[in-house]
Amino acid sequence: MLQELSIKNFAIIDELFLSVEKGLTVLTGETGAGKSIIIDAINLLVGGRGSSEFVRHGEKKAEIEGLFILDDASHPCYERASEFGIEIEEGMIILQRDISASGKSVCRINGKLVTISILREIGASLIDIHGQHEHQELMNEFHHLTLLDQYGNIEIEQALNNYTDLYKEYAQVLSRLKDLSENEQQMAHRLDLIQFQLQEIQKADLQLNEDEKLLEEKRKLMNFERLFDALKTSYGALQGEQRGLDWVGLVMSQLETAAELEEDFEPLLETVSNCFYLLEDAARAIRNEYDSLEFNPERLNEIESRLNEINQLKRKYGGTIENILEYCSKIEEELETIMNRESHIEQLQTILNQLKKDLYLEAKQLSDLRKKWSKKLTKGIHQELKHLYMDKTVFEVKFLKSAEMYEDESAQPFQKDGLDVVEFYISTNPGEPLKPLNKVTSGGELSRMMLALKTIFSKHQGITSIIFDEVDTGVSGRVAQSIAEKIHQVSEHSQVLCISHLPQVAAMADTHLFIMKNITDGRTRTTVKVLEHKEKVNEISRMISGVEITEKTIEHAEELLQLAYAKKIT
Repeated sequence: MLQELSIKNFAIIDELFLSVEKGLTVLTGETGAGKSIIIDAINLLVGGRGSSEFVRHGEKKAEIEGLFILDDASHPCYERASEFGIEIEEGMIILQRDISASGKSVCRINGKLVTISILREIGASLIDIHGQHEHQELMNEFHHLTLLDQYGNIEIEQALNNYTDLYKEYAQVLSRLKDLSENEQQMAHRLDLIQFQLQEIQKADLQLNEDEKLLEEKRKLMNFERLFDALKTSYGALQGEQRGLDWVGLVMSQLETAAELEEDFEPLLETVSNCFYLLEDAARAIRNEYDSLEFNPERLNEIESRLNEINQLKRKYGGTIENILEYCSKIEEELETIMNRESHIEQLQTILNQLKKDLYLEAKQLSDLRKKWSKKLTKGIHQELKHLYMDKTVFEVKFLKSAEMYEDESAQPFQKDGLDVVEFYISTNPGEPLKPLNKVTSGGELSRMMLALKTIFSKHQGITSIIFDEVDTGVSGRVAQSIAEKIHQVSEHSQVLCISHLPQVAAMADTHLFIMKNITDGRTRTTVKVLEHKEKVNEISRMISGVEITEKTIEHAEELLQLAYAKKIT
């Protein structure tokens, strides 16, 4: 749910902070007070189209920030955030959007800079904003199959997962078969290419870590002169007349005499003796290394040439020798496949035919389950419409395509979600033909239809918050009361924010926010007040009467609140 909302320098709002509660929050106020501006700000927060016109006059930028709390650990927002490297800790996600006076937007999610498209994708899983004439998910026929699957819950989910796993295997085999079935000219070009590449790599006879060993040998050869001089000087300092070992030997000889005269010198003699023999061993080792050194300028050229050959292969086939050898193994398999193309095509075709049969069975089972749940959905929608005084309306989940329509296996157009194409159809008047849902044009009918669908699907969509922006336009009387009850019913499963001009809707509110416009120091600013009971009565009275509040309207408002309370506890 949306827990906190901060808006600064946005349109006529200089600074506004809202703490939003669970359940149904209704926003009311005079026309032009700024109710829709708050919804516009939320829309921008979740990736809506921005403009410099939203920035308050005289300010450098508009700032919008919202804190959302995710109570469900399986909320789809977690998966989407993970895809973009966004961490969500303790179920909290903060969306931020700044719009500069030049029109540039800066978006952040939990402090991380993101693009508008990422903000929009994350925002879509958090808030669904529905205005009377906006093109929403429920009105988009491409989403109807997904909504039906969500309604079918675990039963359809398991069948869809079984189908999807098999479809992935089918798609892979189909792709391999397509590659092998390309025209002869393309296959011949490919054969020539990989034969050349394979020959080039095999001729090089690469060995793992060969380049590292060559570089080490190259380093030694390039430092030959310095190494030779260092060993020669080291050996000369130790071995020879009047050199290091002679002087240490003299010390050892003198200490032997001292030890014969005084036993206390024996430990010192032992230390010097050990050093003498160690230095003697070191001198021999230095001499051996010195004698083994041999400078071969031709070997250096050979190393340079070999490293150049390896580097050229790296540029063509991979950044390391290991990568090159892996690529070599891969094209060896591909070469074998092309050389035995006909037999491989035959094998793949056999596999594909069997996969088609298995896939059709899974698609058929999935389609049958969808039809089963479509009947339940139709019954549920009719029940909701009846409560909204649209009992003459006919709703149908129409299968434009289904698994049963494809008897010929070779002609089955398998898709990642099955063989079904589904669209919601309705007829709002007796005797009228069924039409696609998006063809509904009556504002009042559209509002009630959307509420019926929202009541059903809000339990399955996982949307954190739903915003209704004046969806009750064009209705009154008992229909208005039924809409109020439906909006509150939706709020039992998702937090709902609703801008309304209907007193019946305002009476059903769990939280009632009054939006007002003031003029301070010659500037217009919007403020928000949370109404207590007495203030609710006065505001509902104003909504009933228009301007003049009378004792009768106050009594009516009290009655509406009491009726609403009774409805909410039943």
